[in-house]
Amino acid sequence: MSEVREMAEQVFADAWDVEATGLDAGLWKTLEQTGLARLTLPEEAGGSGGTLADWVAVATAAGQYAARVPLVETELAAWLLHAAALEVPTGPLSVAVDEGSDTLHRVPWGRAVGGVVVLAGDQVSLVDPASAQVTEGTNVAEEPRDTLVGARVVAEGTAPSTVAVEFPLRAALGRSLLLAGAARAALAMSVRYATERVQFGRPIAKLQAIQQTLALAGAEVAAAEAASAAAAGEAQRLGFPEAALAVAAAKARCGEAAGEVARISHQVHGAIGFTREHALRLATTRLWAWRDEDGSESRWNGLVGARAVEAGPDGLWALLTGTP
Repeated sequence: MSEVREMAEQVFADAWDVEATGLDAGLWKTLEQTGLARLTLPEEAGGSGGTLADWVAVATAAGQYAARVPLVETELAAWLLHAAALEVPTGPLSVAVDEGSDTLHRVPWGRAVGGVVVLAGDQVSLVDPASAQVTEGTNVAEEPRDTLVGARVVAEGTAPSTVAVEFPLRAALGRSLLLAGAARAALAMSVRYATERVQFGRPIAKLQAIQQTLALAGAEVAAAEAASAAAAGEAQRLGFPEAALAVAAAKARCGEAAGEVARISHQVHGAIGFTREHALRLATTRLWAWRDEDGSESRWNGLVGARAVEAGPDGLWALLTGTP
């Protein structure tokens, strides 16, 4: 895992760009060449056969360096195609859920990918976005979230019935890891700025109020990283349906951390942190956008609460600790 982490951090750090927008084709090519683009897909299906522990390192690094590629979406799309015994094409992919019409709303990176994998129950379809009428949109981080109408179906198949349960969990885990990475980046920039910014003859990092605020942000980042990594560990050990509680807790906790870390980071930076030219926005706009994507905090907290009520007083400790 350490080798994967080092490779991922180097690849994404090299592609860091404060000013650019849109798909980073050069970065995607590097991801394909290094085997990071379809990390957990089995080797016989064209992937790297990596573990979820490897995926933690890669997805977190992508969030940390604001990677302008559909990494999580491609991983999800490849998993769906493989589950339906369909060939996984090369190039970046995206995913969508069929809403009962020929319109796909807010497709991540819809305009930039070579294919979109659509899930409808246990039915999986690969559609061609180039054949669709595209209405471009973005999230607050300026990542494409496009509406596609009338996309042509290229291939379709049937996956096991469990995919409908697993898909939102896998998506939530991927988004949690991205959030943890973006929170780490915002904290690092805030600490660095606090040591460089001098007021009244000394760095503001020497002020107790700033120290306490950064310590709070550090605790939030640590909680997000721990929760998302633990959820991946549970999914690796038990499978995604059985790890639903851990994934739900991770996405909710990472969403909560996103709000706190973004707030503290901008407080520390002051007005300069809100400017387009400043790198902080790459982290904080993603924190604001991603916390509501693939399920909001209220949605996943609802699952956690429902599980707690179902367990009852006698079963709550076993539920929280994973013990019989």
